[in-house]
Amino acid sequence: MFSGFTAFSGFSAVDAFSAGTASAAVPRRGAVPRRSRGAARLAAVTAASRLLAVGAVLGAGPAAAEEVPQHRGGATATLGGLQTYGQAVVREDGSSQQVPAGLFEMSVDGGGTLQTYCVDVHSPTQKDAKYQETPWSGTSLNGNRDAGRIRWILQHSYPQVNDLAALAKKAGATSLTEQTAAAGTQVAIWRYSDEAQVDAVDPQAEKLADYLYKSARAGGEPKASLTLEPSAVSGRPGERLGPVTVRTDAEAVTVTPPADTVASGVRVVGKDGKQVKSAGDGSRLYFDVPKDAPDGSAALSVQASTTVPVGRAFTSDARSQTQILAGSSESTVSATATADWAAQGAVPALSAEKNCAKGGVDITANNTGDAPFTFSLMDVKYTIKAGTTRTVTIPLQEDQAYDFTITGPNGVQKRLTGVLDCRTEGDAPGVTAQSAAEPLPAAAGGTSGGGDLAETGSSGNTPLMVGIAVGFVLLGGAAVFLLRPKKNPAKALPETSTGE
Repeated sequence: MFSGFTAFSGFSAVDAFSAGTASAAVPRRGAVPRRSRGAARLAAVTAASRLLAVGAVLGAGPAAAEEVPQHRGGATATLGGLQTYGQAVVREDGSSQQVPAGLFEMSVDGGGTLQTYCVDVHSPTQKDAKYQETPWSGTSLNGNRDAGRIRWILQHSYPQVNDLAALAKKAGATSLTEQTAAAGTQVAIWRYSDEAQVDAVDPQAEKLADYLYKSARAGGEPKASLTLEPSAVSGRPGERLGPVTVRTDAEAVTVTPPADTVASGVRVVGKDGKQVKSAGDGSRLYFDVPKDAPDGSAALSVQASTTVPVGRAFTSDARSQTQILAGSSESTVSATATADWAAQGAVPALSAEKNCAKGGVDITANNTGDAPFTFSLMDVKYTIKAGTTRTVTIPLQEDQAYDFTITGPNGVQKRLTGVLDCRTEGDAPGVTAQSAAEPLPAAAGGTSGGGDLAETGSSGNTPLMVGIAVGFVLLGGAAVFLLRPKKNPAKALPETSTGE
């Protein structure tokens, strides 16, 4: 079954648009005045390039680095094409530009389909870019007092509202098609997400945009489809490490234990000590580590099938514009949590998350050991006392690629990578709209195949998009974590039960 999701007919993936400047003014009704960023923005040359030189990766070793959890969980999807759309006109400092506006389709990893609108009119999209369900705090919606109004628009328009005749009547329009309904909805969203001076070209779509913009009411952020809290735990061998709490609106989730469970003897259990194969919202999971287990680490994952809540944001590390969910089929969602343990000394649990309010990445270390845990980032030394937790915010520039490799003794490595994408172009004075950057080979989060698609917002041929950036030089910074290598003896598995 689908939730607010309409079947697509006549699929036509749009590889590129060549949208010209509007020849006639479209009457403005209800759009918010745009932040002034200077007439130079629209006159920018398309061949401009940009290079952020911010340092080098330190501490890289021969061993493969384990990824540090950065996403809270949820759906992961691949961007397809702009499916249902019309045209809009964006005005800025006396200039105007016609752009396509409407619904994208995404294919969910593991099964499912999403429909999304974008929330950054001046940024491009990249075909086949990978997207991850993301809290608003990790996107340009952070700090936007009108973000809740965008959610209201999504809940009260197409495709959540499939009765287009009834929707047209509310909007005072003569009639609406799927294309004009999608265009009008996208225009209303841009007025709140970008404070853009934008109008739909079609008069009926414009009436819908005005109705949605004026009627929108404030609301809260929807809950994630699936998360594990916290995403990292630590402790001593012989203990149950956790709890890790399941948060989901799915009826049940499947629990997958560490890949080397048989060899390590590490089990995922409930508070009754019995191995867990399935769990529900609020279930508490633990890593049961044998007392004789050598210092090491493990990961568990949970997976479910559910509809993703309307209004959830989706971001990509490929510098493809942020999307916001308008409709979801039954889709696969997942989350992962890790555990580290050691017999003595510092035992840090490490996690990371983008923090758009502070313009950087939060790295959190929870030291459950009996000795201080000391590490360095950006030439600054930090110490977390035994039994305490500390979060360090690494400041980054907008659109900056980062690649931190955290190395410890004996080649143990943990790595976190990504791109900071916290602003719409209107929030970043002096920064031109740009297409996806291709970081140097050692960087993460580069292009993911296919060409740049200016499918909503600026066209790939318009002055609003300033060509392909030369690339990002990696932001380095190694933190020496006192972690131990993984050596696990064989253990048998006891009975199984359901989580708490």
